[in-house]
Amino acid sequence: MLPLLVRFVLGPLVRALYRPDIRGVENIPATGPVLLAPNHRAALDTGVITFTAMRPVKFLGKAEYFTGSGLRGKMMAGFLGGLGYVPVERGNAQAGLAALEAARKVLDAGGAFAIYPEGTRSLDGRLHRGHTGVAALALATGAKVVPVALSGTEGLQPEGKRIPRRAKITVTYGEPLDFSRYEGQDSSPAIRRSVTDEIMYAILELSGQEYVDSYHKRPDQSAA
Repeated sequence: MLPLLVRFVLGPLVRALYRPDIRGVENIPATGPVLLAPNHRAALDTGVITFTAMRPVKFLGKAEYFTGSGLRGKMMAGFLGGLGYVPVERGNAQAGLAALEAARKVLDAGGAFAIYPEGTRSLDGRLHRGHTGVAALALATGAKVVPVALSGTEGLQPEGKRIPRRAKITVTYGEPLDFSRYEGQDSSPAIRRSVTDEIMYAILELSGQEYVDSYHKRPDQSAA
């Protein structure tokens, strides 16, 4: 019931309240496996995708969010599941593989899955080099990739604010990218890099951000 509540009740309510400018949503295939590849501007980007894609979309979520005790824990787990989060363990050597496997299960079942190629939020507003996980998934499953540009989401919840406020948000869904020409080459690092770069260029064209050809690092991370 919760996914239906999110899609048909909470979704329209959120769109009416925040009035995002949604463009190109018809580019998302109505059926079949599809990967959404958005830029990442703010913590609430996942919610924005959930409420504007007009199709159920799955995301990765930390497993500990789903393991709370008592009624509150169960309600939180149910709500996150309704939003489309798929629990995965993090913080160990197998975390990356587990995340890709969880995503692949969704795509193999004909679902829609969203992954942020940059891997983390952009703290400087620029678009950073993409990690190749998105390419690995597209090549392994045959899913088409829809590039997504988010703009203004960083203004939804300024630092120190608990309740999202209205902000001018634009969500642009680009035309699907088909990488079937690389069928059978999903194990090639060079092909994965090429596909990822093509996806990032499509996001860049939609977002108009400045591009940085290096992975984004948090301020407390080393430059290694």
